[in-house]
Amino acid sequence: MEYSPPPLFKQGAPARVKVTVFALLSIALLVVDARLHALTAVRQVAATVLYPFQMAALAPRDALANMGTYFSSISALQKEVRDLKSQQVAMAQVMQQAQLQMAENAQLRRLMDAREHLPVRSQMSEILYDARDPSTRRVVLDRGTRSGVKLGLPVIDNAGVVGQVTRVFPFTSEVTLLTDKEQAIPVQVLRNGLRSVAYGRGQSGLLDLRFVAPNADIQVGDVLVTSGLDGIYPAGLAVAKVIQVENLAQGAFGRVVCQPLAGIDRHRQLLIVMSDQPLPPRPAAEVPKANANTTSRKNLPRMEPVPPLPLPPQ
Repeated sequence: MEYSPPPLFKQGAPARVKVTVFALLSIALLVVDARLHALTAVRQVAATVLYPFQMAALAPRDALANMGTYFSSISALQKEVRDLKSQQVAMAQVMQQAQLQMAENAQLRRLMDAREHLPVRSQMSEILYDARDPSTRRVVLDRGTRSGVKLGLPVIDNAGVVGQVTRVFPFTSEVTLLTDKEQAIPVQVLRNGLRSVAYGRGQSGLLDLRFVAPNADIQVGDVLVTSGLDGIYPAGLAVAKVIQVENLAQGAFGRVVCQPLAGIDRHRQLLIVMSDQPLPPRPAAEVPKANANTTSRKNLPRMEPVPPLPLPPQ
């Protein structure tokens, strides 16, 4: 029984004939295009018409490729940012160390210059740490008895007096700063030579000239230097500058506030002045007058009582 499709689905010529015809047509077109280049315009028009369809067909592929590139770029950028931040932190540390070393070198140069102008021998030292007691103004240096440090030696920097050695250990020493409440230093006004004593005010970092006469010739801006009368601080070392003068009631003592010239809270390198100059002996104490009178009385002859005179006869 033969089967034939309905009239609506009739395919016309056989498939082999169609393939043969189209193959021959394709070969003919290839030959004509290769020889005469007659189909170049047709090919360009077809490429132009089909370009949007090609882009639409390639869109999923391009989207997947771009997505992969996007995420890989984000990962690379994040890694680069982390590396740059690490380098920035390292460079910041190096820069801070370089700035610190530059400041220390500048301070050391100033100390060496001040050391050359000192009339006495001195040695360089460095602050290790502050004292444990927060109520005092003390620091610990890296020089001790092994380096020749003794009690009472003054400590200065390139600008002036910093303090005095109050405790000594074999390898370290403790320095009481000039602004400590228990510290006092004899000074004189550089302008007129007026002598006084400067006392520390503790945490405020200032100095006081106490018991100043109301008519004392002291002005704001006067520079105070060591007088050398205590035999500890060499004379002429800069101490402080007057920043405030208070005149109290008539007959009462005035008050003078001073700002230390030395970098008490700033510098780490200091000079220990090795001024081990023996003081002349004190004169012998005078004998009190009362004892002298007693001695002179002891040397006098003993006085006998005077006998009574005879009465006249009645």
